[in-house]
This record gives sequence, structure tokens and C-alpha cells, in this order.
Amino acid sequence: MFRTVLLIATCSLHLSLCSWVHSDDSVRAAFFETKIRPVLVAECYECHSSSSKSVKGGLLIDTREGIRRGGESGHGVVPGEPADSLILDAMRHDGLDMPPEKKLAANVVEDFRKWILAGAYDPRDGKSELVRDTVDLQQAREFWSFKVAKSVPIPAVNQHQWGKTAIDPFILSRLEAKGLRPADDADPQALVRRIFFDIVGLPPSVQQVQSFVTASRLNADAAIDELVSQLLETPQFGERWGRHWLDVVRYAESTGMERNGTFTSAWRYRDYVIDAFNRGLPYDQFIREQIAGDLLDASSSDERTRMLTATGMLAIGPKSLNETNKEKFLMDVVDEQIDVVSRAFLGVTASCARCHDHKFDPIPQSEYYALAGIFASTRTHYGTAKANGNRNPGQLISIDGGDVSLVAVSGGSNGKNEVKRIRNQLKKLVRKLAANKKQLAAAKNSKAREQAQAQVRDTEDSLKRFRNRLRQVEQNAETGSSDATLLMGVGESNKPANTRLRIRGEPNDYGVVVPRGFLTIGSETEHPVLQHGGSGRRELADWIARAENPLTARVAVNRVWQHLLGRGIVATVDNFGANGVRPSHPLLLDHLATEFVASGWSIKQLIRQIMVSRVYRLAAKVQGTPQLAVCVAADPDNELFWRMNQRRLEGEAIRDAMLSVSGELDLQPRKASPVVGLGEGLIGQTVKVDRLQTDDRMRSVYLPILRGAVPEMLSLFDFPEPSIVGGKRNVTTVPTQALFMMNSPVVLKLSQRFAARLLASGGMDPAARVALGYRIALARDPTPDEVKRVVTFMVDARETLRQVEKLDREETQLAVWAGFCQSLLGSSEFRYLN
Repeated sequence: MFRTVLLIATCSLHLSLCSWVHSDDSVRAAFFETKIRPVLVAECYECHSSSSKSVKGGLLIDTREGIRRGGESGHGVVPGEPADSLILDAMRHDGLDMPPEKKLAANVVEDFRKWILAGAYDPRDGKSELVRDTVDLQQAREFWSFKVAKSVPIPAVNQHQWGKTAIDPFILSRLEAKGLRPADDADPQALVRRIFFDIVGLPPSVQQVQSFVTASRLNADAAIDELVSQLLETPQFGERWGRHWLDVVRYAESTGMERNGTFTSAWRYRDYVIDAFNRGLPYDQFIREQIAGDLLDASSSDERTRMLTATGMLAIGPKSLNETNKEKFLMDVVDEQIDVVSRAFLGVTASCARCHDHKFDPIPQSEYYALAGIFASTRTHYGTAKANGNRNPGQLISIDGGDVSLVAVSGGSNGKNEVKRIRNQLKKLVRKLAANKKQLAAAKNSKAREQAQAQVRDTEDSLKRFRNRLRQVEQNAETGSSDATLLMGVGESNKPANTRLRIRGEPNDYGVVVPRGFLTIGSETEHPVLQHGGSGRRELADWIARAENPLTARVAVNRVWQHLLGRGIVATVDNFGANGVRPSHPLLLDHLATEFVASGWSIKQLIRQIMVSRVYRLAAKVQGTPQLAVCVAADPDNELFWRMNQRRLEGEAIRDAMLSVSGELDLQPRKASPVVGLGEGLIGQTVKVDRLQTDDRMRSVYLPILRGAVPEMLSLFDFPEPSIVGGKRNVTTVPTQALFMMNSPVVLKLSQRFAARLLASGGMDPAARVALGYRIALARDPTPDEVKRVVTFMVDARETLRQVEKLDREETQLAVWAGFCQSLLGSSEFRYLN
């Protein structure tokens, strides 16, 4: 019954223009280098490249021009038009067969379809060669990101009084050199809202805004410092910043790809990340735990469990459960682990060297396989049940008190089939134990008694394991908790060994054996080699986390800067190589990196250091100011940070903010995940995603994230693809977002709850209640004109409801105010930070 007035409200008070905003080139380049180029090299270049002995069909696909021009049959790739791109027909063996001897996997063809639909980004200019003959490492070390970061002096500036911290002169000196002035400071209402969303991802209350505004009038520096310090110690900080990290490490709760199996224990890694940020875990230790937590010394069983959980980062990536080639499955897992480690921590795309020497960066193919040997000597425990066509089931790590073991996973909705299976097995073991004891009693000599005693012990051990497993499954099926904890993670192989280089990346086409080691470009010596036994993950983690690594600290501080300022000092946050964007302020980046290491790798201290600076508090809205025209002309993209970048909130923050202002948000952390209730199985076959609860009142970081089934609202507002590293989210403005805010039952319900909250504030006239709505939703007072327009709308809407909808007085009152509240929730100001 409220539909008409809500639609009127939205149309009357909130009109927006929607336009497409393309993904930036770094995201599209990463997809090309990890999903497209390796397939072309491995499957197509032999017959269709400049190095082919005979080019078949007149088709060259080793350049952008060649693949788009096509061959005798027509265009190979038509950007944006999959139906007109013959390469897809060939891959599907639909009239054309490419490659001729086999049909590519469905998920590979789907990657090409997505690539073409998105515009077929292709960086291959001119004539490309299959493999680079040599890599000049000495020359490569002259590149800015491969030089060790060193402490730099604070630049001299003319306006000495302007800065608040050592960060500010680095920004101001660049502006002064260009003859530019920074914007004025943001007003306290905009600043307090910015601080709250940046640290905890939630809007401030009316009381919190007023307290900050009052304190700012007395001493703005002290007010900012105190608020930042307080918010950094709240549990919501870890939820906000943990979600940033989950983007980077492609967190999801299913395997994705053609057979999408559930990860019912992935949520433990999510909780580990949130806890790590809240605890203030030093970033270098954060690195070590995620790469090699199983190999680190633990002072207690709880610490051991925590560090084993951390290695889930290496296990939660996508898995091709349908893959029949076991060697290919292994090398795909290894490749995915190399990709996440190298891009998340080092900002280099090492996985691009799987098939050939890296096209842009000094990473030879041999060094890719030096890393591959480390991860091939690692066992990945990701679970998934051996059922329903899963050709590659895995195990999970089970921790029961002091016992750590590996357990297989069985399918079944919420564990009922597993419980039945274990109970049947227990009955068999009880009968077997009775028979063993009879044999022991009947033994007539010492040898027979020893054999019978050994059988009794083995059966008793099996009984103990299965009883523990039964208790674990029964308790874990609904709540995700049990005496025995099931984890995703990694462990050491029984036989760590070097691996062979794979020619053209083909898993079964072996080249020379490559000693395990690291990337030379991040080392002081030529190609460091492991000196100890084991897989080498412990040494790899130490190598990445050492202060002398030229990349690690720079990449980390740049990620934090991006989240707080809206743009990285290096805009391509996941790529610090030759194909990435050069830093806008290289000296500032080195200053932050060296200070970060000196602080003990403290993320909280780094965030605080940036947020108390003058550059952080600059205004985003600068219309009408004298310096606007000059600054926009000189620096339209704000690369010099002369103002704050206006930022669209992520889907999670928008959803959480709507729950918060409507009074519906539940701040209690979720126990486990709704995916646990689905049980082990394949999505769309044995597991139905429509059973998932995604409309509860908990924070969005606890929503279930299944590959291929991301919650609707998060997907609409540019949630990153959870199968690839995503340090920087796209921001699009599309009609479906506006339609969602107008028509979604969730938005309509929260608008009504928000209205009920306003109406519960007694003793107010309509104008005062309108002002309260603005303060709650937007952290500011409305202008007189805004109040007048809203009150006028309410009069008109009330009359419409009485005549058309035939509502009674109370229903009319709620509907009118719900329309106003929905217009606030649907406004661009609600979704953006200024």
C-alpha cells in the first residue's frame, strides 16, 4: 500500500543521472594477464603467432591488431560483441575447431566471453615475441619500485604553518611548485562523517556529530586526534578494514568455476582477519602467519589454531573441481597461490610468467617455477566433499585439543548424511573391537597376543577418531562450532622437492628442474636459493616481510592511503611493475614506507598518522572557491591531492548505513556463516543458494560470499569479483542501482523503520522532524529550502494517499514519512563521502 507514495517520494526528491564508468586499466590488465594471455600462449600461439612455422587460416593472434583483424574466416575478436567474435565459435568447436585436438574447458571459454563483452582490453601493441631471451636484472633494479626504500628529508615549503604532520609538506611542496593552493578544510559535519566511515564503515550518531562539532570549535586538532584514537579501538574497526583485506585476498566461501563447491569453513579465515586488525597485529607478522602460520612457533594451542587459520588465505582461492588432469589441477592451485602472494604483498604480477618470461617486468619464467616449487611442496587443505561429480575433493585441518589431523569431508545438507555415515561406521567398529578382544583372550602364544593387542589398539584409536568426528559434525552442522575445529589452510608436503619448468605453461610438458627460490628483483643477490629443507614457505614469508624488501612496505602503505584519500599514491595498487602507474609522490611513499617499518609495521599507527594530517581534512566540495578553476585546469584528476576526493561508499557500507539510521543494525559479530547451514555440496546441484539468509540485520562483512552468487545489493554496487585479487574496487553508476533503491523490499522496509524512528520522537513539528532525519542520515542540518520542499511534498502526498490509497490517518502518516526517509536513503549524498 505504501508503494505509490514511496515512488512519488523518490521521484520528487531524488533525481539522478546514471552513466557507465569503465573499470580502470589495471583491473582489466590483470584479467587479461591471468585469464586470457596464458590460454592464447599455451593453446593458440603454436599455429597462430609470428613465430609459427606456418600461420594457419591467415590468423595471427599474438597482437591486438591481429586478433581483432582475424583471418580468412572473419574477425577473431570484436570488442563488446561476443556473438560476432569467431574466436568464441572456434573455442566452442562450433563450425571452427581451436585448438583442433581438444575442446577448452567451459570456464575458460566463459572467461573469453566476459573479456570480449567488457571491451577486450589488450595491451599487446605491435609485433610480440613469444619469450624474452634475457632479463637484465641489473638494469631492472634501476626501476623505482625495485630500489630499497630509504628515509627521505621533509621537503621545505613556504607555508610552514599549513601542515599538521610530516606528511603535509610532501603534498604542499608539489602544489607550491605548480603554483597551486590546497582547498580549505572540510566543515566539521562532513569531516566527522568521513572519519566514521573511513575507520568503522558506519555513520556517526546525531550525538556523536554534535560532540565532535563542539570539540572542534575549541581545538580541531585535538578533536580529530581523540576521535580517531577512540574509533581505532572499537571492534567495528576490524570489520571495516578486514573487509578491505578480504578484497585483496579474493575471499569467498565456494570454489567457483564450473562445479561450484561450498567452503563451509572459510568463515574462520574471515574472522581471523577481522581479529588481526582489531588486535593490532604487526603487518610483517600478518604476512608470515598467512603464508607460513603452520610453520611458526606457537606459545599456546589457541595461538597455534589462530596461525593455522591464517594459512586459509592460500586455500580459499577458486578450484576447478571438474578438472580431470591432476597435474593441471595442482599447477592451477599453485598458480593461484603465486598470484595472490605476489600481488597482495609485493604488487607484482608474478603469475604472468607461467607460460613465458614476464612481458613487462624482470621476472623470468624460471623464477616463476622457483616459486612454484615452494607451493607444489605445500599441501592445500580446502575441503569439499567427494560426491556429485567433484573430481578433486580435499581435506580440512581438524584441531581437537592437542591433536591436529586431517579429515575428509562428506557431502550432505547440514551434515545429516555425514552423521548417519559415521554412526554406521561406529557400529562396525564396536563389533570389530569385540571380535578383537575375543581374539586377544583366545591367543595361545606371545606372538598371537601381540598381534591381537595391536589390533585392539588400532580399533580403539579408530573409535576415538570417529567419536570425535561425530561430535564435531553434530555440533558444527548448525552453529559452525565444535570441540574439534575444522580449518581451511595448508601444510608441508611429505616430500618437498623442486619442480620442473613447464614449457608454455603446459602442466605435462616438462622442462628443466628449477631450484626453489624467490624473485631476484626483490633481492640484493642474484636469484637467491633456499638453504634449508621443507617447502620454503617459511623462508618465503621472511623474505617478503623483511624491512629491506623494496616492495612490501610500499605496497602496504599505498593500500592504506588509497582507502583514506580515495586514490593511491600509486594508482594501480596491485601493480607496482612497469605496466603500473608511476607514483604521484614517490618521496612521500618512501617516507610512509620507512616510517611504517620503524613503527613496528603498525597498521593502526599508519592510519592514525594519515588521518591527523592536514591533507586528510581538506574539503571535497570546492565549488565557487577562488582556486577552483586554476586547480582543476592544472590537475583535473586531483593527482596532487589539492582537495579530498569525493568517494562513493562500498555496497557493504551503504547497506550497513541504512540498517544503522533505521535503528535495525545488530553490531554483534556473526557466529560462523550461513554457508555452514547449507552443508558441503555443489551450488545449483545439491546446494540451493535460495536457502541462504542474506537479509538479516548483521553487518555486511558477515554476509555469505559465494562465487557466482554474491548478495544482490553488494553485486549492484560493484562488489569485486571474488576469484581475483581486488585491491581497488570499480565505481559504476548504472540504472539498476537507482531502481534497487526505489523498489527493493529491503530498502522499503528500512525506510518504514527509519520513519517509525522519526515518528517516535515526540513533541516535534514536521520541520523539526525533517531536520532530525537529515541529521541522522546525512550528519548535517537541512537548508531552509530543503525543509520547505519536504514539507510541501508531505502535504501533497498525504492528500494523494487519502484519495487514491484510501489509507487511515496512522497509515498515511507512516507512508508519508517513509517516502521522505527513502528519498534520504536513495540520495547521492547518502552514498558518497565529501
